Amino acid sequence: MNGLHRDVDRGVARRCKGMDSVGRYLLNCVYLGLILLALPVLLMRRLTQGKYREGWGQKFLGRVPRRTGSKPCLWLHAVSVGEVLQVQPVVASWRERHPDWDIYISTTTATGRQLAEKNYPDCTVCYCPLDFTWAVGQAFRRIRPDCLALVELELWPNLILEARRRRVASVLINGRLSEKSFRGYRKLRWLVAPLLRSFRLIAVQNQEYAQRFRHLGARPDQLLQAGSIKFDRLRTDRQAPAVRALQAALALPENKPVLMAGSTHAPEEELMVQSWLNLRVQRPDLHLILAPRHAERFDQVAEQIEQKGVRVIRRSVGLKSGDSETSREDQPTVYLLDTLGELSACWGLAHFAYVGGSLNQRGGQNMMEPAAFGCAVLFGPNTWNFADVVSALKAREACREVASPSELEQTLRELLLQPRLAREMGGRAREYVLSQQGGTQQTVAALESILLAEDQSSVHRAA
Repeated sequence: MNGLHRDVDRGVARRCKGMDSVGRYLLNCVYLGLILLALPVLLMRRLTQGKYREGWGQKFLGRVPRRTGSKPCLWLHAVSVGEVLQVQPVVASWRERHPDWDIYISTTTATGRQLAEKNYPDCTVCYCPLDFTWAVGQAFRRIRPDCLALVELELWPNLILEARRRRVASVLINGRLSEKSFRGYRKLRWLVAPLLRSFRLIAVQNQEYAQRFRHLGARPDQLLQAGSIKFDRLRTDRQAPAVRALQAALALPENKPVLMAGSTHAPEEELMVQSWLNLRVQRPDLHLILAPRHAERFDQVAEQIEQKGVRVIRRSVGLKSGDSETSREDQPTVYLLDTLGELSACWGLAHFAYVGGSLNQRGGQNMMEPAAFGCAVLFGPNTWNFADVVSALKAREACREVASPSELEQTLRELLLQPRLAREMGGRAREYVLSQQGGTQQTVAALESILLAEDQSSVHRAA
């Protein structure tokens, strides 16, 4: 088998030779040109939203924390908050099986880095270098990884080719490839195919994604249909300490129906507040939790709610001095989750869940977390980012898709008036999540076998 891999490696190396010698440096020019074109937008966002103010040395020059010692090292690249949360079961499993390994976790966004630092105090967290030859080269020299694991779909040519050049095993875990992304990558198959064939392993979430990767040039022996590791980190217990702590912190009354809208984008918050106010005419005991997708919008959303004459209780602040500990039913109150890393637990407080980014053109957000708690899950028609999960939930009658804000309100009213229907729908959603767990175990086992083969190959070469 090792001989087969070496033959394949030589074939991939020949196909990448041109890119190694000339193309990689042409990419530097392309990247610099794109950055110059985007510079006015980047500067505006820095001034108005506070973005892009840190990590320039790590991003542009690869000056990540230097690793000392001779322990083996796993480098996980998780782009932002979603990917940082996804790798949780992988990190936990790897720590349990290989406590002697160093683990580096790189992110692209500031919010992703903040969450990684909070969730992985025993790992080294840094920004991933931008895909310039000098930056990725410096990062590899400082980290000295034995394995580079990219999450979902990160095809940065210089990063992947630098791993090849340094004989670092690179893998793609929890791979996913939407129809939209597939159509785009197919136009660049001449570039994508050799990059995919550089991976030792491409662990994908389902058969559909595996077929798309094959059409782009991945070899069958590289592909593993492992399932989604997202399911393994999902909470299902409403009595879990994290859920109970949120209940207390928000002073949310118990035994009352709760509607939660999570990972929302503009104008979904305003739509939800108006629908909730209309529903309160019949159900004044219905409570609403809002969890905007992006942290920079927390203050804006709070102001929008207050302009409607509605009181806001923010998770980051709690109750103001003099407020009662529970919300009076004749005083509309919205609970605003304005912290990072608590969204998954907060779904455990909800009975009815609207998943954001789906009534606009964002492609939807993660609906698996509310499904795991047995919520009655609703979302809009634009959910292409999670098409496979949506299809599975629809097939089990475990969700409701709504085409407009008015249909959303109408469906919520129906479910409020038929609580048994809502409970059964939520129960089917939870059963689906439980049936999909186990992807982490398959992924970690495959990763171990690859690294073991690498070690044995190194021993033979040394002999």
